[in-house]
Amino acid sequence: MLWLVLAVALSAWLFLSSERQVVLAGHDSVLRPTLSGKAVIHTGPVLPDVRLDVGGPVGVDVTLGKTELRSMDELFERYAVLGSAPAGQRAVVVEQVESMLVAAVVRGAAVSLAIVAGGVVLWWLPGSQRRADLRRHITESVRTRRGLTTAGIGMVAVAVLVAAVWQPGGAAGAPAADKEAGPVAGEWTPLADFLGAAIPVPEELAEVEVRGDAYANQTRRLVASAVDTYNSSRTFYEKVVEKVPDLALREPGEDETVSVLVSDRHDNVGMDSVVRAIADEGGATGILDAGDDTSTGSDWETFSLDSLTDASGGLDKWAVTGNHDYGPTVGDYLADRGWTMLDGEVVEGPGGSTLLGVPDPRTSGLGNWIDEKGVTLEEAGEKLADIACASMEEGKPIATLLVHDPSLGRETLRRGCATLVVGGHRHVHLGPSQVIGENGEIGWTYTNGTTGGAAYAFAMGKIRRTAEVTLITYADGIPVGLQSVELETNGALTAHEYVPLDVPPETSDASP
Repeated sequence: MLWLVLAVALSAWLFLSSERQVVLAGHDSVLRPTLSGKAVIHTGPVLPDVRLDVGGPVGVDVTLGKTELRSMDELFERYAVLGSAPAGQRAVVVEQVESMLVAAVVRGAAVSLAIVAGGVVLWWLPGSQRRADLRRHITESVRTRRGLTTAGIGMVAVAVLVAAVWQPGGAAGAPAADKEAGPVAGEWTPLADFLGAAIPVPEELAEVEVRGDAYANQTRRLVASAVDTYNSSRTFYEKVVEKVPDLALREPGEDETVSVLVSDRHDNVGMDSVVRAIADEGGATGILDAGDDTSTGSDWETFSLDSLTDASGGLDKWAVTGNHDYGPTVGDYLADRGWTMLDGEVVEGPGGSTLLGVPDPRTSGLGNWIDEKGVTLEEAGEKLADIACASMEEGKPIATLLVHDPSLGRETLRRGCATLVVGGHRHVHLGPSQVIGENGEIGWTYTNGTTGGAAYAFAMGKIRRTAEVTLITYADGIPVGLQSVELETNGALTAHEYVPLDVPPETSDASP
């Protein structure tokens, strides 16, 4: 009983005094659990802080730090779009809070057990006579002021020692957060009162409160713009999702497996709910990600990866990185969250098929430039073809080659070592086009349009050009058909005819 009481008390203290450094909403952030039942977000000295109920006793306190920023308008647009599709960021916070709770309970239980066990051992070792002498000595000591002072100092010393050894911090090597960096002084004000009667606030934001001294007209205009973007983004994608059940999607047979193909999302988290709705309606059990989920591959863009991962829950997940994902962040982040990142080795793909892919060898940023690092696209394609052809079993081509740019698979198809090459990169739909390899094998190349509806390298909010998602059907370990679903900028959603991969389609290179 003593151990349990001590463990609960110590675990609670450790939990409420713990913190983690995470990336939230594109910011390096510090997260601390509370018992307030609210999420409080400290935005800094310029913008108002935000508070909202979380629907439970455990709350969270978030201090936003540095981020990549080109303009305040872009920052507010990012906040608004993430607010309209919060599932990915919410999942990150819940995961971190649960992790801190588990760490606190484990450490609290261990320390309590050590204290109780140590006390028992120390009490048992001296023997009965010595214990009697100790009891007599302790009784006499605590009757004096000096004894009380000594005992108090001893208790404090033990507490400090325990805290120093067992205090759960953030990531290894991460600097301690500035405990003094708190909210701006001021009273909490409902968002509707902050904006004024002239600006309508959506019903679901009625309980959101703001606080701070940043009440300048410019700040009000930025917040009002964010609220408008939030409402339009949420409404646009909700209406699209509602249309998905009306699509004429092909129903897979009992012996068939379907995976959904996405590419070039470029941070547009709003489309993720649409992707999942199409995947579920089309009977997909897996997702193939052809890359360019971000614009620069930076840490601040992990919100996009969180959103896609959350939307893909329960699906088998395979991915490659694109030229805008260059660097270690995207690949490592997705791998840590359960994605199979393809890197030149054949793995088991949808429906027990063979799957091969590689990261794009090039690097790009927010502009339209592309740098080649180490090897050219042609050299990378030659190497990929060597791997594919060497991996053929009993003369059977690799079922699917997943790449960011289908040009990487051109040589593999020429040699007849792959059945289907899929990717994106061009932001427009192309194919499927039939290719007869030099060994007589028939292969296909297919380019998926931009799933994020991206005109350039960064896409948040409403789509800027036609967005596309493709359902790929597999049977007997090979891809047997494709069905494209396109979303127009006006919200029109169209499922195109299913294209079997057996004979050349009449419109092989035309838009479906």
